[in-house]
Amino acid sequence: MAQDMSQVDAVIRAKLSSDVALIEQISHYIIGAGGKRIRPRLVLLFASALGFEGPQKYELAAVVEFIHTATLLHDDVVDESSLRRGRETANAMFGNAASVLVGDFLYSRAFQMMVSVDRMRVLDVLADATNVIAEGEVLQLMNMHDPDISVTDYLRVIRYKTAKLFEASARLGAVIADAPKEVEDACADYGRALGTAFQLVDDLLDYEGNTEALGKNVGDDLREGKPTLPLLFAMSHGTEEERTLIRDAIEHGEIDRLADIVGIVRRTGGIEATREAARGEADAARASIEKLPPSSAKDLLLELSARSVERSF
Repeated sequence: MAQDMSQVDAVIRAKLSSDVALIEQISHYIIGAGGKRIRPRLVLLFASALGFEGPQKYELAAVVEFIHTATLLHDDVVDESSLRRGRETANAMFGNAASVLVGDFLYSRAFQMMVSVDRMRVLDVLADATNVIAEGEVLQLMNMHDPDISVTDYLRVIRYKTAKLFEASARLGAVIADAPKEVEDACADYGRALGTAFQLVDDLLDYEGNTEALGKNVGDDLREGKPTLPLLFAMSHGTEEERTLIRDAIEHGEIDRLADIVGIVRRTGGIEATREAARGEADAARASIEKLPPSSAKDLLLELSARSVERSF
């Protein structure tokens, strides 16, 4: 997809232009950090799979990347994160106030770009997505340091906070291709399931990976008091002493005994259980697009769902 992604990058560079130097500096810093660019790829792949090759797909791919980047800027301030994609976070480099305000700029620039596409359905999809993402952020904040949340509550945060933009990205590819509603919904189902799988794997890697490979600090989720599935599973399958240790760590955001907790998560099968849950979501993603016509884009979507689960960073 190198050629398509270079077109998206060209749009991103052009739309980051601002007379305010600090906006350009921070925007280029965070966008330039790279990342997997899964969300813009979904726009491109679904548009291509449904026969649309117009320039609007590059504009919308850049829009979802801007929205995603804005959420990262805000997330890192809320979470007090210091490392992302192997580099200092923007808030660590430039301060919290600047990061929040530049995140606002990226949101507003994204909405300017949406309007330029001149499709009410596009505005509808992305306005809904940004609202749900904000709800997910608040839900996650409410769940912080709470070891008693249910798996259902945990998955709800993922669906809102992460999977919603995956879902919207996939749906947009169908929207600009003028696909029928049932096809649009099938594409959205793929995106939602893929986004859920992707976040599940991110959550397990906090207890399986290492800082250098992940590009973020291992143990960040625990330090932030996030009760993710590996921890919830370990608490439900561990000894009373192990449950108490994990509960206290979540409640107080303590990572002093991170090594012990990682050992418990691994011993109780928390990592494999989380990856298996991700595999189930990936299977659902693949099933949702079975009826799409054969194409190289469809083949890539099927491959992407498999890779999202088996990755190690």
